[in-house]
Amino acid sequence: MALARVYSRGQSGVDAPEVCVEVHLANGLPSLAIVGLPETAVRESKDRVRAALVNCGFEFPTRRITVNLAPADLPKEGGRFDLAIALGILAASRQIPASPLDDYEFLGELSLSGELRAVRGALPAALHCHKAGRSLILTHTNIHEATLVEALSVFGASHLLQVCAHLQGKEALKAQAPTHTNTFPSIPMDYAEVRGHYQAKRALEVAAAGGHNLLMIGPPGSGKSMLAERLPTIVPLLDDEEALETAAIHSVSGYAIDSARWRLPPYRCPHHSASAPALVGGGIGGHIRPGEISLAHRGILFLDELPEFNRKVLEVLREPLETGHITISRASNKATFPANFQLVAAMNPCPCGYHGDPSGRCHCSPQQILRYRERISGPLLDRIDIHLDVQCHTTELLGNKAGQELNSKTMRERVIHARRTALTRCGKLNAHMNVSEIERYCPIDEDSERLLGRAIDQLGLSHRALHRILKVSRTIADIDASGPITSRHLSEAISYRKLDRKPTPAY
Repeated sequence: MALARVYSRGQSGVDAPEVCVEVHLANGLPSLAIVGLPETAVRESKDRVRAALVNCGFEFPTRRITVNLAPADLPKEGGRFDLAIALGILAASRQIPASPLDDYEFLGELSLSGELRAVRGALPAALHCHKAGRSLILTHTNIHEATLVEALSVFGASHLLQVCAHLQGKEALKAQAPTHTNTFPSIPMDYAEVRGHYQAKRALEVAAAGGHNLLMIGPPGSGKSMLAERLPTIVPLLDDEEALETAAIHSVSGYAIDSARWRLPPYRCPHHSASAPALVGGGIGGHIRPGEISLAHRGILFLDELPEFNRKVLEVLREPLETGHITISRASNKATFPANFQLVAAMNPCPCGYHGDPSGRCHCSPQQILRYRERISGPLLDRIDIHLDVQCHTTELLGNKAGQELNSKTMRERVIHARRTALTRCGKLNAHMNVSEIERYCPIDEDSERLLGRAIDQLGLSHRALHRILKVSRTIADIDASGPITSRHLSEAISYRKLDRKPTPAY
């Protein structure tokens, strides 16, 4: 009898549990059986592996071959175990030495000719491989992901024969060096291109500094999308842990990772026809994939034309906006994905889009306007810190010339300073403070208390809205480098609660 063990990595959400590929050769009728809860693609690997070994000049054992993928209760999917299974068969039949296999983990799908193909989720596998203290061998296509883990020894190969030659000591594979950069990438957009909109830029700077959720209300063509898509230009780069966490989610989703821009916070903009599974994640059977809110983790989720989204779809955002994660349960599987994102949304003020326009082109009744806004539930609006009015001001477009507008670099410097202040104070952004931290770090004087009391009476603010006003006030004070919160900071924060007011025929 002959037995060989080879280590690989499975996939469960954004996790990569260790899978030990055990290969046993025994006397009996020639056969190949794969056990350990394999799915269809894994069961089919026996035909790919047989053809690859024969075409590479190896002898396929004419014995009873049993391949066990341990642990047996973990579902196995995809062709990621092909390379490990092939090496296990070769080691069990003594065609390659078995001792070097303990120092490596293997990941890759085999073609019938023995060439290695890329797999999904290489980065989470690399992270867990480093924690296990082993080196990783995988295809060159996945190298740029694995090398993001700087302390990991990564070896790239394009063919099964190269891996075998490395293990036999005939021709060693070269360890791959990291190729990513830590500098702020070049972005072909800048807030200097946006003429006017001074209040909107101020609100976006406040939102970026505190991580606050933002809703822009304005007519078509007022610049809402233009303002939102430039928000990534004023937020700081992610640190090592945050960037790896974000890149791991994109890796398991099958998205390519740009090593030059991997530290830039993600920016996702799904269409309003997106379904609930597309937004929060899901899949068929045990194949659970992250949705847009997880792909926007540590970054920005922009929902344009917010009322056009299905209301039931929007309601699924309520829990992850509070908890920062989403758990998706299916009959045969369950997965938890991180979803700590900043929500930025845009909407028209009425069905036709021109409510309040001086030209008087809007003929929507107050009831129509109310029904349009009621497509967004009150609990969801309560979780949005800033409601911003964005109007078209033609005079601003004509008055300023290129070079006179505030640019993204200057705004980003102020945002970084305000974030550093908040992180030094309580270790988190202001938008993420809990109730006890709000009471401790957001004290207000008597004048501010009277101002806030009048706002509560006139606007009918909820407790959640009250806390969000205080958090926005804290961010405004941090941007202004002011220690205590003043009535000026509080009044600006209250002015950002537009939708707490009752709709009127014009505003």
